[in-house]
Amino acid sequence: MPVTRRDFVETAFALAGAALTGAIGSGPAAAAEPAAPSSAGSSDTLRVAVVGTNSRGAEHIEQWMANPDAELVAICDCDPAAFGKHEKTFQDLKRKPAYEKDFRKLLDRKDIDVVSIATPNHWHALMTIWAMQAGKDVYIEKPCSFTVDEGRVMTQWARKLGRMCQMGAQSRSMTAMREAIDYVQSGEIGAVKVAHAVCYKRRPSIGLVDTPAPLPPGLDFNLWAGPAPDVVPIRQKLHYDWHWNNQTGNGDLGNQNPHELDKGRWGLGKQELPKRVVSLGGRLGYIDNGNVANSQVTLFQWDDALLISDVRGLEMKSPVTMGLKTGPLRVGNIWWGTKGYVVAPSYSSGIAFDYDGNVLNWWKGGKSQAHFANLVTAIRSRNYTDLNLDIEDGHFSSALAHLGNVSWRLGESVPLGTRPALASDDPRVTTTFDSFESHLRENNVDFGATKLSLGRELTIDPLTEKASDPAATALFTGTYRKGFELPRV
Repeated sequence: MPVTRRDFVETAFALAGAALTGAIGSGPAAAAEPAAPSSAGSSDTLRVAVVGTNSRGAEHIEQWMANPDAELVAICDCDPAAFGKHEKTFQDLKRKPAYEKDFRKLLDRKDIDVVSIATPNHWHALMTIWAMQAGKDVYIEKPCSFTVDEGRVMTQWARKLGRMCQMGAQSRSMTAMREAIDYVQSGEIGAVKVAHAVCYKRRPSIGLVDTPAPLPPGLDFNLWAGPAPDVVPIRQKLHYDWHWNNQTGNGDLGNQNPHELDKGRWGLGKQELPKRVVSLGGRLGYIDNGNVANSQVTLFQWDDALLISDVRGLEMKSPVTMGLKTGPLRVGNIWWGTKGYVVAPSYSSGIAFDYDGNVLNWWKGGKSQAHFANLVTAIRSRNYTDLNLDIEDGHFSSALAHLGNVSWRLGESVPLGTRPALASDDPRVTTTFDSFESHLRENNVDFGATKLSLGRELTIDPLTEKASDPAATALFTGTYRKGFELPRV
């Protein structure tokens, strides 16, 4: 090998994929019957509108502008300042994209073939469905849904209308990641029954105030809120911190970790929801206006496989290695086989070891553009099986985050050291909780001031995608403000 195992791993673990979500636009229910297919043929340029441009949407703009098969014809955001941020980007274009404040006004435009959505999570399903009903294909950021129920409804509409709908977890189209997953599933490291999805990202407090967030000049809050209550949230700022409020966001379990949950499930080859789920965690270490967990371990169990999700938002005072000699973990995945394991420390790298620490194989390479290009390929073929992350696959991975949060919301306060009974005999689970508890102690968390909660263990029927517990199933479905109801097939 041209580089040593240590050189490769140290470089690989220094790379961590990050995906942040942006601002917004909004819209009304469209026709329930299939709209006419896009006018774009096999050789035509696809005309794209990007919705939500404050954060994650910036990459959508960049990637679509770089795609030779696409033209950016419109951007949409209910915050007019979001357009101004990108004006320099557009100055050399022959035709600058139009700006639209209200997402609903994009739906009737015949010069838009693709809608690329990077809004807050609570808007994802509704915008996607409205766009598909209007005859558009869709690229939707992760998580594709805001609740368990929404992902299934989105899939039903995509199939009914024949639309292409890709979830934005870019590693699905990275060359190295696809090769690594093929290796995980090849039998080279034996049977793989346990996977880890780790997310160790410092998330500072959003502060504690008792006044509504100041609204940016010109922002239409009715459009920002959309399906959510038309009440300005109590916090220091409106944008981005919506991730940490359960009216609009899903915490880091539903922010960064859908990338890792998706890869973990992909490697395990699971195309359905797990049968059991339990989550332990809390908003620990500080008191602020957030109401979702910042530190959270969640277990997902199928009949023959286990996925461990480990999210830590406090400072990492000591490197976490999970007992491996491969360097500190940041954001990534581990798949444990009977003969070895594969570590993916970034979206575009992976390395396989045996249990003596010898390198078996490694992979590196891939760009985000490939995932956007993959949607173009499927639009040309009109075959959703050509998508690397079709909406149903996106639903399964997004729902994992939602299931974990439902378990946690139904939980009860417990002392540090309390652990769920699920998979308690698995050594990987034991190692995870040992490390998780040490991490909280290192951060001197006051459990009297910020509560650790052990979630309710959920039993799921993968066929119906419902829980045996009515209280849990009730949380699988969202509530929607009048005029922003979720259309159902």
